[in-house]
Amino acid sequence: MEATPTEHVAESTLSFYGGLFGALLPFIVFVGGVIAIALSGAPDERGFWPVLILALCAGLFLARDRNAFCGKVIEGMSHDLVMIMITAWILASTIGVLMTATGFVDALTWVSARLNLGGAGFVVAAFVICCVVSLSTGSSFATILICSPILYPAGGLLGAHLPTLAGAIIGGATFGDFTAPISDTTIASAMSQQAEIGPTVRSRLKYILPAGAIALVGYYMSAGLSAGGMSTGDPALTGDPRGLPMLLVPVLIIWLFLKGKHLLYGLLAGLVFGTILGLGLGLLSVSQVISLDPEHFTARSFVIDGINRAVGISFFTILLMGLVATLKASGVINRLVDFAAARSRTPRRAETWIAGTVGAAVLLTTHSIVAILMVAEFADKTGDQMAIPAKRRANILSLVVCVFPFLLPYFIPVILMANATASGAEFGIPAVSPLQVGLHNFIAWALLGMTLAAVLGGFGRKGDK
Repeated sequence: MEATPTEHVAESTLSFYGGLFGALLPFIVFVGGVIAIALSGAPDERGFWPVLILALCAGLFLARDRNAFCGKVIEGMSHDLVMIMITAWILASTIGVLMTATGFVDALTWVSARLNLGGAGFVVAAFVICCVVSLSTGSSFATILICSPILYPAGGLLGAHLPTLAGAIIGGATFGDFTAPISDTTIASAMSQQAEIGPTVRSRLKYILPAGAIALVGYYMSAGLSAGGMSTGDPALTGDPRGLPMLLVPVLIIWLFLKGKHLLYGLLAGLVFGTILGLGLGLLSVSQVISLDPEHFTARSFVIDGINRAVGISFFTILLMGLVATLKASGVINRLVDFAAARSRTPRRAETWIAGTVGAAVLLTTHSIVAILMVAEFADKTGDQMAIPAKRRANILSLVVCVFPFLLPYFIPVILMANATASGAEFGIPAVSPLQVGLHNFIAWALLGMTLAAVLGGFGRKGDK
């Protein structure tokens, strides 16, 4: 059944001076500002807040009914899925801080050190370590920030090819962003398409395992063929095995999600279990859980640190979803739904439209989660019309948004990884550029191939039912 334009008339409640251009101009302001700031090296989403405020001001000025415009902004900000995502970011970020505080990454580094790896071997080990960390924390940003200061200098001192090493670190972060049950990408793509998280994660193995195998070979070959000539002396980063039992925390969370437990249930249970385990093993002190400073009227806690880490992305998403709501209310997105529905006469065409639309959205917004939320309704309606299962739609959305943000030099993960390579400066190890980081993220390139195989070749269509 095809959608007709009349089905969406009631939803199109905003009109702008300048018509279609006026409706799009606030978004053009946002995209232009974000790209300019990102290419200048913005460290996180906080730098984008002023641009979003400016874009909202432009929309308010261009709206014919400014009260209605404000109402739509608030409606978009308070969307249920936005609140779910913010809750997930807060709890997942807190778990990430807990895993760092209890020495989990040091334990993984200890395992690597025991294997006596050379430059190429260390690059492969760095990739595996980052895969485990990103699966455990569900955050590509946290993985980069946690692992880079440890692994990049160590690999550089072992003579590893630096662009390949940086690519391996961000590649491991990409792995978890696509696969982890507590990843914001997994949560947003699954929940926006009414798919259960556990079964959706299981269905992704057929995409990520081949991509991971290809990347593993790529990192080893690239590092081996381009080995550096630096000292192979002891990098003085031997690690500590005491944090290895903390691996039980992500195992518990993944198990709960696979059992179909609620998102909040799994994250809170993992947080409580990890805190108790860390205290019991002596890896976490009571003062790290909560300590008071009456003199300065402050409290300290790893929970507070975790929430603070989530503030940037949370407010960025709130503001941007308010802007997206005004675009939806103008009827632009509904026109796209009608346009695509009229041309999506086969499942393959419908999937192509879904992939193309979310790809355009992520290129424009520079934010994978906002891109998913922006086109979620479109993917749901278009996919439902062609009987494309919810898991399949969720997987296509995640595949696309785990490619461009980890390859192109104006996206935050790539910029963040390039900035993190400055951690080698005190050891005399040069940094690498965002362009080099993206070019050597072999798992993102492999996922691009999996995306084309899925959308154009139908790979995984039967398994996603």
